[in-house]
Amino acid sequence: MKGIKIFTEKGIRVNKSKIETILDKLKNDLDFKIDSFELNFVNSQTIIEINKKYLNHKDSTDIITFNYSDEKFRFDAEIFISITDAIENAKKYKVQNDNEVGRLIIHGILHLLGYDDMTPSKKKTMKKHENFYVKKYDKLFKGILLQ
Repeated sequence: MKGIKIFTEKGIRVNKSKIETILDKLKNDLDFKIDSFELNFVNSQTIIEINKKYLNHKDSTDIITFNYSDEKFRFDAEIFISITDAIENAKKYKVQNDNEVGRLIIHGILHLLGYDDMTPSKKKTMKKHENFYVKKYDKLFKGILLQ
């Protein structure tokens, strides 16, 4: 897909064509354009460093989203997903690792579209949309992570 770059840290393997298919479907369903979009799959140490450097947070997190565009529906953005944290979340919520990574991709896209999860009411709205797309694309998630 034009404008999309998918990076993985050493030891992390993902099915890039499957991820591109999911992004293409999200692009059509949510009606956004991509100028430049980087999706980075990293470990928890890397996401901790990014969190400290750019957001002044000390802890790990499952996803960090950076939107460089002034236009909500035209992406110039980066998303960092911690595979370490995604796998921990999958265990915690009793879902497959692939499903959790798919959910995080959707979560990041919703952030880029202006959804916010900083208050209970906004979090509820965002979660509703997130759950809708997770359910819709559930079958596409299988095989996102390669062994």
